[in-house]
Amino acid sequence: MIDIAIEKKLKVYHGRQILKIDRQFANGSITKIYGPSGAGKTTFLKIIAGLISPEKGRIAVNNTTWLDTNININLSPQKRKTGFVFQDYALFPNMTVAEHLAYATDDKDWIKRLLILGKLDTLTNHKPAHLSGGQQQRLAILRALAIKPKMLLMDEPFSALDPDMKAELTIGLKVVFRELSATVLIVSHNPAELDGLVDGELYISDLSL
Repeated sequence: MIDIAIEKKLKVYHGRQILKIDRQFANGSITKIYGPSGAGKTTFLKIIAGLISPEKGRIAVNNTTWLDTNININLSPQKRKTGFVFQDYALFPNMTVAEHLAYATDDKDWIKRLLILGKLDTLTNHKPAHLSGGQQQRLAILRALAIKPKMLLMDEPFSALDPDMKAELTIGLKVVFRELSATVLIVSHNPAELDGLVDGELYISDLSL
């Protein structure tokens, strides 16, 4: 069980607002996260990963405390070991497709399976600059999966994919998620695109201070 109760002040173009989440997520669940622009969806994922700290709150994963502002516990991103698919992909420009995955794991069979899943098995020697936007996005997903995370955070992971590729990839991803018993949170501006993949949802509203 993942137990999250956090508050974070946000700066937005029309003033200030607060991100306030109090929610539990079952292990192995797949949840879509949606809401208006600027409500804090990406910030929420980064707080879970340990990339941003909230003013107050607590995050506990299977009875292990990741964050507790009352007693000054705040595990580093490395200790949390979440998989993260960034909205801008955050790929390494000088690494090939194969090197991105090898950087995360030395399990060659797992790498081979991921490459086939993402249809990048014929592009292993290509660097990001020589990949299309959709190929870069798929590489970002595969890299996040390479560490076999128990918590996977995905920020607009399908925005650059055409409908056919998106449909095929999500079928394969659902199988992998179940095998890993991963708890998955997916931010999407188009929640309908996740139909058939997710089993829960979280709407984040824009709460003004």
